Amino acid sequence: MPVVNEAKNLRDTLSQLHVTENEELIIVDGGSRDDTVAIAREFTKHVFEAKTGRAHVMNFGAGKARGDILLFLHADCILPDAAFSFIRDTASNRNIAAGAFSLRIDHPFPGFRLIECSANIRSRMTSLIYGDQGMFLRKEVFDHIGGFADIPLMEDIEISGRLKKEGKIIFSKTPVTASPRRWMKEGMIYTTLRDWTIAFSYTFFNISPERLIEYYKEVR
Repeated sequence: MPVVNEAKNLRDTLSQLHVTENEELIIVDGGSRDDTVAIAREFTKHVFEAKTGRAHVMNFGAGKARGDILLFLHADCILPDAAFSFIRDTASNRNIAAGAFSLRIDHPFPGFRLIECSANIRSRMTSLIYGDQGMFLRKEVFDHIGGFADIPLMEDIEISGRLKKEGKIIFSKTPVTASPRRWMKEGMIYTTLRDWTIAFSYTFFNISPERLIEYYKEVR
């Protein structure tokens, strides 16, 4: 789990992450200035600090993992029940390169149902996994392709493109539940259109992440 300044929500998220002796929770902080690291240490001894940059932070965490399967989960996302069983069953199929969950946004406003539907259709049609969908894959596959590209944005789409060459990309019908905070703070329509435009510009026009990062704002 990559984190930066997540003190407000992290304890609630980790309380709902039911890690057993069969799983290993690794949290890597990318430069928090709040109590994120202290809160993380309440839940796991595997807390590390690395240089800023989500791709670098996730690669760092993957390097510390001892298990055969990796799950990359955002700090504002809640896994569905039986998620670990689904991950293990899916990863056991050698024809599958990676998997993720459908998206559900934790807000009752009907407009979010449209965003969810569009995002889930888009993911399945393109076989591209977005960061808040809980990407998982076998560690051997991750190591084989060289992990995430060390870019400031679009690392999830970039690695998805390489993973598609390794095998199938599978999405669970059961969703991961994501916080609506980005849409609530910046505006639902603006945030949706901005994110889609950035993804489209990177995917189809090859505009560099270094340019696109100027139009993206992290929300906590």
